[in-house]
Amino acid sequence: MKLLISPKNKTEAIEAIKGGANIIDVKNPSEGPLGANFPWVIKEIVDIVPKNIETSCTIGEMPKLPGSISLAARGAASIGVNYVKAGLSGLKNPEEAINLMSKVVKAVKNFNSEIKVVITGYADAEKINSINPLLVPIITANVSADIAMIDTAIKNGKSIFDFLTEKQIKNFVNSSHKLNLKTALAGSIKKTDLIMIHTFGADILGIRGAACTHGDRLYGKITRKKVQEIVNYLKYTKN
Repeated sequence: MKLLISPKNKTEAIEAIKGGANIIDVKNPSEGPLGANFPWVIKEIVDIVPKNIETSCTIGEMPKLPGSISLAARGAASIGVNYVKAGLSGLKNPEEAINLMSKVVKAVKNFNSEIKVVITGYADAEKINSINPLLVPIITANVSADIAMIDTAIKNGKSIFDFLTEKQIKNFVNSSHKLNLKTALAGSIKKTDLIMIHTFGADILGIRGAACTHGDRLYGKITRKKVQEIVNYLKYTKN
């Protein structure tokens, strides 16, 4: 399982790299769970990441603006990241999601077919009146994206385990794999959740808050020590 850490600036990215992250996922947490950062910040971080570490960025939520999100996706792809992450917030049904996300995939893949597109649903979808996260694998497969992901939309300390059962999360991972998709899990995941996460067989674990000082994703700062603690814990779960 790859560890994805989400810095908001170059300083945090260096800490994540030094701590042992596998994927450096640039985002702007002040703009939401998939808040997009500035292109110059993403470029600055991409330029310092070693070649053996992958890079990713988020492009925000634009449920009713297919042109805008397509342009954002193309812009993200042009910066040199390995993954582009788009979210399903504000979408009510699979048809809307497939229509919007197909544009994202086309924008990215027409630029570079090697870049992976991550489609993100939210465990707390009912709280934001959005699409059932367990439909994400079907949507991801329908638009020929690469990775199905579950996160949480409302960042108030509640995790994916507060909204989905272990069985539901396992089924999400298994159904994604049957569709030849990779899977990613995130959403206020704590160090104590890592053993359980490992048993699900997910391909990517997404972390920000647990890697920050005081566990605060907005005002805390990622430190190499906290990232290293997570890396060591993941190594322990494999034994």
